[in-house]
Amino acid sequence: MDGRVAPPVGGARVKVEAQARPPPGDTVWSIPVRRLAAPLATVLVALLLTGSAPGTPAPLAGDLDRLLADPRLAGAEVSVLVSDAATGTVVYQHDADALMLPASTQKTVTAAAVLDLLGQDHRFTTQVLTAGSRSGGRLDGDLVLRGGGDPSLQPADLDALAARVAAGGVTEVTGGVLADASRYDDVPLGAAWAWDDQAAYYSPQISALTLTTDSDDDVGTVRLTLTPDTAAGGPAAVRLTPEQAPVRISGQAATGAVGSPDTVQVDRRPGSNDLVLSGSLPADAGPTDEWVAVDDPARLAGTVFAAALARHGVAVRGALREQRAPAGAAVLAAHDSAPLGELLVPFLKLSNNGIAEHLVKEIGAVKAGSGSWAAGLDQLRGYLHRNGLEVTPARQVDGSGLSRQNLMTGQRLVALFRFARRQPWFTTWYDALPVAGDPRRMVGGTLTDRFRGTPAEGRVHAKTGSMTGVDALAGYLKRANGQTLAFSLLVNNFAGDSPRPVIDAFVVRLASDASAAPRRAAPAAPVPAHDWEAACGRVDQGVPGSGACRV
Repeated sequence: MDGRVAPPVGGARVKVEAQARPPPGDTVWSIPVRRLAAPLATVLVALLLTGSAPGTPAPLAGDLDRLLADPRLAGAEVSVLVSDAATGTVVYQHDADALMLPASTQKTVTAAAVLDLLGQDHRFTTQVLTAGSRSGGRLDGDLVLRGGGDPSLQPADLDALAARVAAGGVTEVTGGVLADASRYDDVPLGAAWAWDDQAAYYSPQISALTLTTDSDDDVGTVRLTLTPDTAAGGPAAVRLTPEQAPVRISGQAATGAVGSPDTVQVDRRPGSNDLVLSGSLPADAGPTDEWVAVDDPARLAGTVFAAALARHGVAVRGALREQRAPAGAAVLAAHDSAPLGELLVPFLKLSNNGIAEHLVKEIGAVKAGSGSWAAGLDQLRGYLHRNGLEVTPARQVDGSGLSRQNLMTGQRLVALFRFARRQPWFTTWYDALPVAGDPRRMVGGTLTDRFRGTPAEGRVHAKTGSMTGVDALAGYLKRANGQTLAFSLLVNNFAGDSPRPVIDAFVVRLASDASAAPRRAAPAAPVPAHDWEAACGRVDQGVPGSGACRV
């Protein structure tokens, strides 16, 4: 963002209503967010839109038509396709071949391709190598930390690697630690990613050597835990994870009165890891976590590894450097990630953008010898072509759907969903999709707080997709009569109230066995601190704990 107060964007949490201006001449990457408005009841009007498929039962078709006539969709682009997942019989359609921004529904394409091209058992391996000669406990040369693209690598994993180095008898390194991220190219951000989201944890820099702070696998981030003082007016305490992260923190978050608004904000100056705190926390608040994407993730990982070596008694004399391991370097220790099939759970359940881009670059590295977006996406397109899944034109420029250059049709998504049911990896893929209304975070994912108490609860496995002006849902719905539907519902270019209640009412009606007008939408639950898609979808709804996003 620029040197002025930045516009609202999705960020670490959803809170900021005011922010301090940086000193004159300074610029910060900002993660401010704004509060959103409580959802309105779904308004049905009698005006019918075209779109009923021939043979669709009249009550269902009429109800779906009336839902698409909701005033919140006025001026918006809407694309809908509902088919029988087994036979392909169209149940309902409306502009199903329109090119639309898919947002994170595009992750289903990336997930299917990577399962087919790399397999469920593929793992990412991080290695420690010695570049030099050994004499007893002394290494005359450098110790190399070589990234294998692992999007789930945590500080504890680096600590375990450091312990293995020490257990291998190394006590002194005359050179330094080399951070080797050469498995992937050095392009950190995807095509047309929003420039003012670069500090947001959902828009991280992509590197073959990177860290995450927890099992959500938000690559290339650090976490700040802020705890209010016991009395109003005092500064909030700040804890950094990982504590050795090469970031500089200035400013402070104050403690506000009991019941006061939470206005904490963390900004990052562009091209640096200078973090600036501002705002306040109410005195009665508990610890609050803020995730921030860092500049240069490989340096973050190398720094944390060097600190772990020191804790385990390995003295490194030289400085940290970022470069490729020299020829002849020998592997001393290695850490393997969980298999790809398991990594799909945080990827799809939590709509993890960083994992998506690691998967694309890993496809390129394995299949084409080039860990780049260009190589990975070329392999992905080849996969779609070989399997007859290019049923309409489309454009995919990243793995996550963050870019506004992506274009997708409902026809292509539904074709993929039907194709996937016949693949050996289908169960893994299907189980990784968010499940409607399930309160378990790693089951319900981004659908945890949607469809509860409706006929769709537990019967929808689908991928959400949200950006400013975009809301989407695509996947499967099991009807009570045993029929499985494959559906895509993409809404673009809306302004004002979010159309999400309309989308949800549409899916509930599909799940219902008889005509039933949607009920008044229940008050939305506060958005979890780490659910950027939920925050994104509640723009202008005033929901406590919600935020806006601009990607």
